Amino acid sequence: MGKLKNRKLMKLIGLVCACTLLLVGYKESYIMEPVEMGGMVSVAHRGASGYAPENTHAAFRKGLELGADFLELDLHLSKDGELVIIHDDKVDRTTNGNGFVSDYTLAELKNLDAGSKFHKNFKDERIITLDELFSDFYGQIGLLIEIKKPSKYPGIEEKVAAVLENYSDLSSVIVQSFDIESMRKMHQLVPDLQVALLMKRSASQLSSKKIEDLSSFATFINFNISHVNKHIIDQIHSFGGKVLVWSAKDVRSINKAYQYGVDGIITDFSIWPLEDEIFIAKE
Repeated sequence: MGKLKNRKLMKLIGLVCACTLLLVGYKESYIMEPVEMGGMVSVAHRGASGYAPENTHAAFRKGLELGADFLELDLHLSKDGELVIIHDDKVDRTTNGNGFVSDYTLAELKNLDAGSKFHKNFKDERIITLDELFSDFYGQIGLLIEIKKPSKYPGIEEKVAAVLENYSDLSSVIVQSFDIESMRKMHQLVPDLQVALLMKRSASQLSSKKIEDLSSFATFINFNISHVNKHIIDQIHSFGGKVLVWSAKDVRSINKAYQYGVDGIITDFSIWPLEDEIFIAKE
C-alpha cells in the first residue's frame, strides 16, 4: 500500500514539474531524448538554436554540450570589414538594433543585445566574430560556416581563407553557400578545405552532368529534406559526394533522411525529440 502511495506521489510531482516547465516556457529546461542517428552526422543549426539565441556563443556552447558533430553558423561583413556571425543581413530580427549589418562597425555590433529577444536570461549575449568562434570552439567540434550573400561582400572568401590559414588541420571545417561560384573560389583558395553547396528547390532535378561538375570541387551538396529524393542522393554518392539535409525537426523527417541514405542532418535542436512536434510555451 505504501509503495502505491509513493508511486502516485512521484507521478504527481512529475506532473507539477511538467506544468511548471510549460508555464515558464524556457527552452533551456526541456529534456530531449536522442533519436538513433544510424551513423549520420548531426549539425547544430546556428548552434543549438532551439535552446539558445541563434548564432551566439550560448547556442554554440549548447550544441557542443548536446553532442552535435558540427556547429553551423552564418557570416556577414561589418562596415569595417570584420567577419561577423549573424544570419540575416539586417540586425532587426535577432537584436535590439535595426538596419543592415554592413552599416555597423564591429564595435557598434558588439553593443547590440543579441539574446533578449529569445529570452530575458540571455540578455548579455552579443554578436561574435569568426575569429572568436574559432578561438573558443576549434578542435572541440566541427564547424560548418555559411557565407551569406557573398556577391554583396566582394573579397569575403579571401577573408575567410585568411582565418583558416591560422589552422593547420581543416578536416573538421566546412564552408558552404548557395552561391556556387563563391564555393568554387573557396576551393581554389583553400584546396584542402571541404566546401558545400546549398541547393535551391529547383535543383531537385539536377542532371548527372551537373552533379559530376559540382562534385569535382564540392565535398557536400546539401538540400532541404522536402526538396530532394533518393535518386539524386544516390547520384551524388556515385560521384563521391556527400549530402546533408536541413529542416529535419521531427522523427518523420529523420526517418526519411535515414531511408534516403544522407550523410547528416542540420537541425535547431542537435538531438531530436521522440514526439513529432516540439511545443515551446510563450510567456
